[in-house]
Amino acid sequence: MERSSSSDDITGWFEEVATNAEKVQMEILKRILEMNHGAEYLKKWLGDIDVENMDAHVLQSLYVSMVPLASHVDLEPYIQRIADGDTSPLLTKQPITTLSLSSGTTEGRQKYVPFTTHSSTTTLQIFKLAAAYRSRVYPTREGGRILEFIYGSKQFKTKGGLSAGTATTHYFASREFRIRQEETKSFTCSPQEVIFSGDYKQSTYCHFLLGLFYSPQVEFITSTFAFGVVQALTLFEDYWRDLCSDLSNGTLSQRIITIPSIRKSVLDLIEPNESLAAWITSKCEELEGSGWHGLIPKLWPNAKYVCSIMTGSMQPYLEKLRHYAGDHLPLVCADYGSTESWIGVNMDPCSAPEKVTFTLVPSFAFFEFIPLYRPNHQPPKACDHTVAVAGGTGDNYLEDDPVPLSQVKIGQQYEIVLTTFTGLYRYRLGDVVEVAGFFKGTPKLNFLWRRKLILTVNIDKNTENDLQLAVQKGSQPLINSGAELVDFTSHANIVNQPGHYVVYWEIKGEVSEHILGQCCKEMDAAFVDHGYVVARKTNSIGPLELCVVERGTFKKIMEYFIGNGATMSQFKTPRCTTNQVLLRILNLCTVKRLRSTAYH
Repeated sequence: MERSSSSDDITGWFEEVATNAEKVQMEILKRILEMNHGAEYLKKWLGDIDVENMDAHVLQSLYVSMVPLASHVDLEPYIQRIADGDTSPLLTKQPITTLSLSSGTTEGRQKYVPFTTHSSTTTLQIFKLAAAYRSRVYPTREGGRILEFIYGSKQFKTKGGLSAGTATTHYFASREFRIRQEETKSFTCSPQEVIFSGDYKQSTYCHFLLGLFYSPQVEFITSTFAFGVVQALTLFEDYWRDLCSDLSNGTLSQRIITIPSIRKSVLDLIEPNESLAAWITSKCEELEGSGWHGLIPKLWPNAKYVCSIMTGSMQPYLEKLRHYAGDHLPLVCADYGSTESWIGVNMDPCSAPEKVTFTLVPSFAFFEFIPLYRPNHQPPKACDHTVAVAGGTGDNYLEDDPVPLSQVKIGQQYEIVLTTFTGLYRYRLGDVVEVAGFFKGTPKLNFLWRRKLILTVNIDKNTENDLQLAVQKGSQPLINSGAELVDFTSHANIVNQPGHYVVYWEIKGEVSEHILGQCCKEMDAAFVDHGYVVARKTNSIGPLELCVVERGTFKKIMEYFIGNGATMSQFKTPRCTTNQVLLRILNLCTVKRLRSTAYH
């Protein structure tokens, strides 16, 4: 299939900005500062500097020397004033009428982040750009359908009357979301009423019913996160008989679907299809007998791939997702972004999710990079000093001064710093990336992990990545025995001395106590942080505790977050928690407790 002219236009534009990335970055910073010159936060640091008439290169040097690095804590008082109704120019000169909510699963609480039309525009831009690169490898038909497991949360008004909701909610409700479908000629299976039902189970059921109804037309399956696809397909195993019945009769189960607006919107679209229902029933009976391996290509035979965010905390779901995708359906990693800003596009959709790189889009924000070094690794000779930069995260990395996009080096690890059109200035994102190479003049990034320190008792310092590697190693005896690790989280218990790590596992399948004991020992020994190893040997940190929870526990955790304002489209299982409600759920659902013998 030939590429469309619109695909050529968007990739041509990107190649141009990538070629001139350094110049584009200076121009982007100048535009941001010109647009927001006089805003209270900027005036605090830049005073009345004549931004408009200053050379872009000089302005960049002045900006990074005068405006300090910031975390969300530094900007939160300004954002709260905006939420409470202060209309004076605090962070931007442009009025902020909408606030995004982060998922709250990373740091345990939801954060407000300014959201403007620029946010929706860049979302549309990166979706079109990514679709253009995917279509080169996996061409899709115009007029095809997308089975999207997407969910909007309820928007609410802040004290000052601003609309607040998740970033995905704002996008799904935006004009840009409709433009994406019109311009790519691919349409989501589900109407707005399903996406915004407020009940993820009812939405998921309808996503499936419509996805099956349009089965021959479905070109690919997607969700924001890999977890969303896995969670939906897990529910499908319980729902399929009801779905086949509704598909055959052109009905909608009154037992499952109770929201009137959903019922009307779906019933307006479907009609009885006995032959399709019979075909799907026969496929499901086969799949049920084989553990649902290859479910997606069996039921959506024209689907070209599955697309979602699969890096970082989503990697533990890849094995299950590959099980559902079968042996040949590609898994395509979606693009790299955050609630604060989009960052990079996946130009190579054939890359395995574990090896994917994201090419930074230099027009989305002004980017800086803090070089990171382990204490026992010396920085390159070009660096005269290694400093602990103000506002650090408290982990055991040393930091050098931030560098612009044009000065990053292949193989070096960095923390990303953002300056955005929405009023975030030299904002530490907390994401650790490694530069894998360059496309033209813009870097290609490997996402490594979230920098935030998550597990510590005393001198030990283990990140999310350290935990994931330990769980991966510790779960091998479990997997070799034929069982499956469904999900996990952790907690640093410092109530009883010596403090120790508690790791909670939900398991599918039967596992002997001997195997679980082996898992516990392997996981404890897999934490290689020097502080942890020393503390375990001296017994100033106690043996790791493995708690096996009953099936459905992590579903209860998800429902707790959704009940408190999160949405399925942004939900991520917290990998470490101090939340007392979650710990109560976990401990009440614990059916087995084991202690490590790794250091006996």
